[in-house]
Amino acid sequence: MTALPAPPAAPTAPREPSGRRRGRRPPAVAGVTEATRRQQRRLGILLVLPTVVIMAVFLLFPLLNAVYYVFVDFDGINPAPPFIGLDNFTELAQDPDVWAAFRNNVIWIVIGTAAPLVLGLVLALLVWGVNRGSAVYRVVFFLPYVLPQVAVGVVWGWIYEPTRGWLNRVLEAVGLESITTGWLGNPDTALYAVLATAVWTAIGFVFVIILAALRNVDTEQVDASLLDGANGPQRLRYIILPQIMPVFVMVTAITLIGGFAVFDLVFVMTGGGPAGASDVLGTVAYSSAFQLSRISYGTTLALVVTALAVPFAVWLDRVQRRLSDERTG
Repeated sequence: MTALPAPPAAPTAPREPSGRRRGRRPPAVAGVTEATRRQQRRLGILLVLPTVVIMAVFLLFPLLNAVYYVFVDFDGINPAPPFIGLDNFTELAQDPDVWAAFRNNVIWIVIGTAAPLVLGLVLALLVWGVNRGSAVYRVVFFLPYVLPQVAVGVVWGWIYEPTRGWLNRVLEAVGLESITTGWLGNPDTALYAVLATAVWTAIGFVFVIILAALRNVDTEQVDASLLDGANGPQRLRYIILPQIMPVFVMVTAITLIGGFAVFDLVFVMTGGGPAGASDVLGTVAYSSAFQLSRISYGTTLALVVTALAVPFAVWLDRVQRRLSDERTG
């Protein structure tokens, strides 16, 4: 009698590598060895190192140096300035010039942020449906933003000139000579004249960025809302703005932070005058540090301006990130 063949042996499960069973990482993952990983880490450190050095030299060291000056009374000459503790902050809190400049900064932040956003959005919506010549519009509107601020301030100073300036001449030509004035020499109009120049330069930036965002709006939703009877403001509020809101918040953050750091236009056009009517925190800090040789007091004010701007920047950055995550699902 022929013996039956033995049944095939049951397949055994593959043995798990001892390294994984003990909770250790295997020597290679996705074909990348540990030696390769070490080389990648070294390469990453070498690539990042120049940026770290630059940040340390041009940001961290000046910041630490500024913090040191806050607690001493440095006049720019004495190599061993005396320690005064928090006296600079105490004087700053009681300085009426600082509070007047802070009020001007608030006006600048409110008007200088809202006006470019509204006007830039309106212009972008008007050019949105234009295909022919849209590049020309972008260049024309964006050009003031890339021009040197010193040059812009000088040119607009000529426009505001009381006797030969274009603004007063145009007002006289249309019969409004009663409202002509020395725009930069009048305490009631100096700040707003400089602010109008700043708004003119910022509109182009807002316009170009929002116009680029409008290119990604789903036009089918806009057309469907038009068929449903939605008017222009309703389409803007419920269809267009939600789709461009991350970009809109980003532009708002850049424009708003610029209101804290404003200096160049005010310095060139009025120098903070007349009688401090157009002073902002930046010009007060400059005059204290470099005209009155109160380096420590000016540095204290500059750090206060930074401390005021950082929370707004962080908050708007978080809002923009959250809106971007919602848009990407």
